[in-house]
Amino acid sequence: MYKNILFRTSKLHKQNSKTTTMEETNHMKSLKRVHISKPPFEYSDLKKAVPPHCFKHSLFRSFKSLFRDIFIMCTLFYISINYIPLLPKPISYVVWPIYWSFQAVIFGGIWGIGHECCLRGFTGRQWLDDPIGFLILTCLLTPYYSMKFSHRTHHAHTNSIEYDEIHVPKLNDDKLYSKVLNNRIGVILQILFNLTFGWSAYLFFNYTGRKYEGIASHFYPNSRIFNDSERGLIFLSDIGIFVALYGYYRIAMAKGVFWAINVFGLPLFLMCSLLMFLTYLQHTHPSIAHYDSTEWNWMRGALSTIDRDVGFLNYFVHDLPRIHVLHHLFPTIPHYHAIEALEAVKPILGEYYNYDDTFILKAFWREMKECIYVESDDGEKKGGVYWYKNKIK
Repeated sequence: MYKNILFRTSKLHKQNSKTTTMEETNHMKSLKRVHISKPPFEYSDLKKAVPPHCFKHSLFRSFKSLFRDIFIMCTLFYISINYIPLLPKPISYVVWPIYWSFQAVIFGGIWGIGHECCLRGFTGRQWLDDPIGFLILTCLLTPYYSMKFSHRTHHAHTNSIEYDEIHVPKLNDDKLYSKVLNNRIGVILQILFNLTFGWSAYLFFNYTGRKYEGIASHFYPNSRIFNDSERGLIFLSDIGIFVALYGYYRIAMAKGVFWAINVFGLPLFLMCSLLMFLTYLQHTHPSIAHYDSTEWNWMRGALSTIDRDVGFLNYFVHDLPRIHVLHHLFPTIPHYHAIEALEAVKPILGEYYNYDDTFILKAFWREMKECIYVESDDGEKKGGVYWYKNKIK
């Protein structure tokens, strides 16, 4: 009997060791640097691999996704207005944060559809996508045309040190990041700022974006982010935001400030945190390369993004975190065809496809800690390929 117990214990130990080894192997694989050599395939090879129907837009399926989100959002609104206030105080203190969190995720899913409209990925018809996207993003306090134009530049210059538009890494020359914030306290401060004011700071001051001369703001029509032909539409976006804010103000005055904060204020705030959280993870990873103009090309940039898995939340945000690589390769493919299209190109992408299934909160802490600034392996020679560095142990 003792021998049997010993045998089973030994077998269990070996199984646990094997599991641990596999986890460590997967972890090391996820941190392996992306390939920067010229891929053995062309863009045309990827496009041919995608089933033709994936490029086609279905009005029924597009609006089905939107109406599903609106239905869930309105249901949550109804519950928050009619039932949560009736709960005893101790219970309501627990239920309200649950409501804020779930409503924020639904807002994030609706925001994702507005983001699709920016790229003509919702219906494939600009005359329809623009007004729908304008209404969606304006209600979620994001200036539509400002986002559309800056996001277009982001897709055109992904992972370019000089010309990308969001989550542009800091260089070793930036002493605030490479020296002052390159420690655990600095990481915690950055996390707190990014999750509370990061999205607003990006819209107002182009925080995490490229450097421009003069004022760089998504709300300033004369910002260098935009060209002269776009400034009128930036002004229109600003008007939309003012109208939305005035509408929220009137509701708050009629229903009460605390009512408004609970029902839609805090969900909007948490949605902004979610946007910063997810977009950061899609473009930040210890294995990701960034390039200056001597080395950058569009394919290199598009292949230097990361797919993530957020579990059951994928359903509510239309799988956007786990199809981001495909999104950069084919931004007009609608979300309901994206998984199929991704599976079609994966065999061709091979090791050029980047996916990390690390638990999302663990990954966020790791990336914030290990991706402080970028530096060329050539050091002072300033080679054109830059990798994330840190000095935190």
